[in-house]
Amino acid sequence: MSQLDAIYIFCKNKSRHQEWAQNWTKIKGIYTTNKEICQALQLAVKQCDQDSIVISFLMINEITSTDNLNQLESTFMYTQLFKEILLDTEYDHKAMKNLAACCREVFTNNPIELQIINEFEHDYLPERAIWWYTRECFTYKMLNQALRILDADIIINMGFFLCDIHKQIQQLHKQQVSTYREKSFVVYRGQGLKKSDFEKLQKTKGGLISFNNFLSTSKDKEVSLDFAERASSKPNMVGILFIMSIDPCIESAPFASICEVSYFKEEEEILFSMHTVFRVNAIKQMNKKNQLYQVELQLTSDDDQQLRSLTDWIRKEGDGTGWQRMGKLLLKIGQFNKAEDLYSVLLEQTSDESGKALYYNQLGYIKDNQGDYEKAIWYYEQALKIQEISLPLNYSHLATTYNNVGAVHKNMKEYSKALSFYEKALEIDQKTPTNHPHLATSYNNIALVYDNMGNYPKALSFYEKTLELLQKTLPSNHPDFAQSYNNIGNVYMNMREYSKALSFYEKALEIRQKTLPSNHPSLAISYNNIGAMYKNMGEYEKALLSHEKALEIRQKTLPSNHPDIAQSYNNIGSVYKNMEEYAKALSFYEKALEIQEKTLPSNHPHLVTSYNNIALVYENMGEYLKTLSYYKKALEIQEKSLPSNHPSLASSYNNMGFVYENMKDYSKALAYYERALNIWQRALSPTHPHLKTVKESIEIIKKKL
Repeated sequence: MSQLDAIYIFCKNKSRHQEWAQNWTKIKGIYTTNKEICQALQLAVKQCDQDSIVISFLMINEITSTDNLNQLESTFMYTQLFKEILLDTEYDHKAMKNLAACCREVFTNNPIELQIINEFEHDYLPERAIWWYTRECFTYKMLNQALRILDADIIINMGFFLCDIHKQIQQLHKQQVSTYREKSFVVYRGQGLKKSDFEKLQKTKGGLISFNNFLSTSKDKEVSLDFAERASSKPNMVGILFIMSIDPCIESAPFASICEVSYFKEEEEILFSMHTVFRVNAIKQMNKKNQLYQVELQLTSDDDQQLRSLTDWIRKEGDGTGWQRMGKLLLKIGQFNKAEDLYSVLLEQTSDESGKALYYNQLGYIKDNQGDYEKAIWYYEQALKIQEISLPLNYSHLATTYNNVGAVHKNMKEYSKALSFYEKALEIDQKTPTNHPHLATSYNNIALVYDNMGNYPKALSFYEKTLELLQKTLPSNHPDFAQSYNNIGNVYMNMREYSKALSFYEKALEIRQKTLPSNHPSLAISYNNIGAMYKNMGEYEKALLSHEKALEIRQKTLPSNHPDIAQSYNNIGSVYKNMEEYAKALSFYEKALEIQEKTLPSNHPHLVTSYNNIALVYENMGEYLKTLSYYKKALEIQEKSLPSNHPSLASSYNNMGFVYENMKDYSKALAYYERALNIWQRALSPTHPHLKTVKESIEIIKKKL
């Protein structure tokens, strides 16, 4: 079992198990007393905590040019921004109540932790922050887990506690710095690194690494070495002994000996504040028989030129003040629900009209991403009401809102309305400097509409204008390139040039993997698109893998009835259908339909797709009555919502004809085939294969009548 890491045996008769237990590497020991096994388990838990701290690796080439700064590991940037924003935020008496409520929700079935939460709420003082952090109760578990996975909800709720720990470390550092007499000293940390992370570390020699949690180190080399050696015995781990050279005069990276204020006073622990950055000086193998390495690090200061250029760039990415910065960060990492809560509060609290317009715009963007298009338009309209009164008609903020409204109409398939708003935005943007990024946005938006209207040459022309502008104004790995590559991939996909489409989709994914958290919704879009290409190319296993990755991300980040989750179910169903695993295909199609029937208008085109998908599965299974039922549902929507000569109607008539033919109802089959032929003769070229196929079907039916 790969999920099982270690086994600890508790038995009074130790000799009974010693021989057979030696054959199992996951058995870590046999214990005869409660005290022994508890100590062993505590050590194992601490080892796990040591090994799971998030480390960002910044190779030397990544921090020497602005272009490469966009390739930074996203965890480095986002934890830095979280830290700066939280330290810059003022907290009131509600902060403790909010945290206690959040913790009780997490530990609702754990009476011991609930008791400690009550104690924390009643007795907590800022000067005891480190004591509470080192207690190894809910405070330690939740904060480190939240920083590890960038759980914004918990990080924000624990913001005041995080600040108090940081401030107490700063205070202790000021008190202790004179005792070091300006002499550098060494501390140690032993832990395991995954082999993939160790490979990154090896490439980082001369570069920087950041520990993104609060960092626990020791003056005792042997204790740290023990942790490293334990980790080195694990098959997928490399044991690392970090030897850290510390200049005590560096104030920008606060650290402190915490033995006097820690819950465990007997430990010689030096605690560093979160997001401490070191330079990697040397990497040496300690033991050739196992995976054990010594890594020499040097604490960096804010005078380090590379680190300064890095943090300046990050701050520019997260500009704004206080909670506005937090809102932007939440949107950037795809945590829309938390961002909505924050912007709703900010909107209530402000009386400034320009601030209201900003918050309405952000809430509209959130609702658009959540699939609530009517509400998105309402928010954007509120922003427009303010901006059209208070701003000049050529003001760039007005163009942004026009683009936003256009995007929602596009998502609602209202393409003429979308184009109207996009052209208003373009008119403003064309008055800006030639290479202005806003112009690229307008070109891109217009291209998207033409793409959806099926005018692919025109769409490709606008997408190429967009890409050309981006190449002149942005670093080559800027996240905007991912969207541009993705869009060009979409056009090639619609033109059935699948290998070209796949190439652009993979370029988009490569950038997103470098710049976004691992559960960001945009990664799901990339996996979804790549899955579609593999399906079209007949590589079904690869297609399934990509679509499953997309679904996993969407289930973690979106409401359970979001249209994108339905899309993922439909995509997985289609792959299973092509693999002729019809029961699995039907299961996923029905999941998609269940969401769509609850959330979409009764005439929405996505319902047509789902009804047709289910019908096709039943058709392949030979269940023609059920097939007919679902084709009729699809056709009913199309006849109400499409022009009478639309090619999609012809496809549905052809499907109905095929089913009636299989049911030997030849007169009805002929009637539907002739309807299909009538439309296709007007809509398609005389040599189109659809015309040939339906004419052949009509001839066969006539012979049977």
